Amino acid sequence: MKFLQILRPAAGVTLWRPSSGVSCLLGLVTCLGCVASLNIPPMTSGPRSAFSATRSSSVLGGTQRVVTFDRLLVNIGDDFNPDTGGFRCRLPGAYYFSFTVGKFPKKMLSVMLVKNGMEVQAMAYDGYRNQGRKVQSQSVMVSLKPLDTVYLLLQENPDYAIYSNVGPYITFSGYLVYPDSTSSVGDLSNHLSPPGLHIPGCPPPIDAHYDWRRTTIEEPRSAFSVARTSSVLGESRGHREREALTFDVEYVNIGGHFNKTSGRFTCHFPGAYFFAFTVGKHPRRALSVKLMLGRGEVRAMVFDEDLSRRREMQSQSLLLSLKRGDSVWLYSQQDDGYAVYSNQGRYTTFSGFLVYPYADSMNIDRTFP
Repeated sequence: MKFLQILRPAAGVTLWRPSSGVSCLLGLVTCLGCVASLNIPPMTSGPRSAFSATRSSSVLGGTQRVVTFDRLLVNIGDDFNPDTGGFRCRLPGAYYFSFTVGKFPKKMLSVMLVKNGMEVQAMAYDGYRNQGRKVQSQSVMVSLKPLDTVYLLLQENPDYAIYSNVGPYITFSGYLVYPDSTSSVGDLSNHLSPPGLHIPGCPPPIDAHYDWRRTTIEEPRSAFSVARTSSVLGESRGHREREALTFDVEYVNIGGHFNKTSGRFTCHFPGAYFFAFTVGKHPRRALSVKLMLGRGEVRAMVFDEDLSRRREMQSQSLLLSLKRGDSVWLYSQQDDGYAVYSNQGRYTTFSGFLVYPYADSMNIDRTFP
């Protein structure tokens, strides 16, 4: 056949011989086929854990305490069980959790984010029994160890309820922001070939006990999450310097960049940061809280001028581009008639973390005071 004749080399012509580098590449391709046949899972870029779930029906207090979910949108790592409503930590580290719940008409709202049984981390609350429907949100960052559990609890009293429909009003999400760098859980292997397999022409595999993490450049880490357990009342004392809202509970402070006594976060690593805060409204007082940058640049705010007796909450979040030395803080209007409410349920929370460091933050001096 003519086709076969074309493939035959002419007399005196030397066939192309692959170089040692190409031989190595072909060997790797062959090896990858072997790996696939052994059903070895693909490599990941690092420890991962994330979930997001929703609920499309209401829950009345007294009938169910733990909030469960009927739709699972994301469950990377399979660490969340929608049937029980519980997240179980597999990878130790700092996790960010957020939830939104709907208020049932003519019922009060009280939902707590709980760690390991009865350790209340934060809550969403609305004590107004009006006919209308609304939603309340809350978020916090929590440090978890393996087997720690996190879930949402509804007040058991029949005067409380949460509302949802196919909308849905009720959502619960969480994800690992920073894995614990001191933990050996989930160590990855960089070997492409099964143990003991050596491909001719290729460098020998690296030592099995070689710690590849020691040679990688450590990415900057910065995160905090804090809460207040007491209220702050404004006073009529004339013009005075703006004071930051301070906090007495510290969940996470990776890098030590947040000072809960002064209430200020100071940027050590230039980059894009995510900030979120939730504040409680005091009965008979208006609410006005601003997210401030530097000496007093307003970047976001929450506001409620309702002077009724009810307690409720307001939330806000955004991304900020920060440079080294920038400070971020919350300012509550200090005039008489304004206030921020909180108690041991921790209505008032403030969180932030580095999402993307800028290139110049990888090699900066980490001894910044």
